Amino acid sequence: MDIAWENPRENFRRVKAECARLAGGGAGLLVLPEMFATGFSMRGEVISGHAVEIRDFLAGLAQEFSIHVLGGYAEPGEVRPANACSLFDPEGQELLHYRKIHPFTFGGENEHYAAGDAVKTVEVNGVSVTPLICYDLRFPEVFRVVSGRTALFPVLANWPEERRETWSVLLRARAIENQAYVLGVNRIGVGGGNSYSGDSVLLDPLGGSLATPREGGLVVGDVDPARVQEVRDRTGFLRDRRPDLYRRLEELQDS
Repeated sequence: MDIAWENPRENFRRVKAECARLAGGGAGLLVLPEMFATGFSMRGEVISGHAVEIRDFLAGLAQEFSIHVLGGYAEPGEVRPANACSLFDPEGQELLHYRKIHPFTFGGENEHYAAGDAVKTVEVNGVSVTPLICYDLRFPEVFRVVSGRTALFPVLANWPEERRETWSVLLRARAIENQAYVLGVNRIGVGGGNSYSGDSVLLDPLGGSLATPREGGLVVGDVDPARVQEVRDRTGFLRDRRPDLYRRLEELQDS
C-alpha cells in the first residue's frame, strides 16, 4: 500500500476500502506493512500516541471482515517507543504481539525506538506464523532459531527502493535456508524522503515465487503447512545442522 505520511485516519480509509473490495474472497490472513498507519517516521514519541487507535482499528477490521489481521505500528515503551506489530483473530482478540528485535541503526531508528527481545509464533488456521519486521530480515539467526516451529514468516517492511534487490534476495534466502514460506509485505510510494517500490512477494519453502502484486499492490496466495513438512522430510537440510558445534565455535572465537 501507499502510506499517507503520519495520517492514520487516511490510511485506515485506504485499508478498509481494500478489505471491502476483497470481502468474501476466502482469505484467512491479511498482512499490512510495517507502521502501515503512519509510515516509517522517526518521530516515535508523536506517532506512538496513535497506538491505541491503530490497535482498535486492526481488531475492528478483523471482526468486521471475519479474518485474521496482522499490522505494524509504533507504540509507547518504558524508555523509548517500540516498533511493533500485532495479530488479531476474527473475534478481535490479540493472538500475538511482537517488537522489532533489530532497530535500523543505519537509518537512526535505534536512536528513537527500543529493541525487542523475543520472537513470537502463533497458529492461524492450522499454519504456524512467526512475524518479523523489516531490518530483521538481514539477520538469519532470528529466523533459524524458530524455523523448526514455523511454516510462514511474514516480514512487514518499509524497505526503500534503492535497496530493492537486497530485499528480494534476502527474502528468497530466508525461505530457502529455513524451508518455510516467506511473505514479504512492503509499502509503495514516497514517505520521509524515501521512495518505495513494494516488491511484495509470497515465496514457497524452496524459494519459488507463488504470488507477486496484483493491481494496487496486493499479493494473494495459499500456504500449505503440509508442503513445509514434505520439503523438510525429503531433503533433511535442517536435520543436518550442528547447533552445539556452532555455539562452541563462537565460544572459541571469543576466547
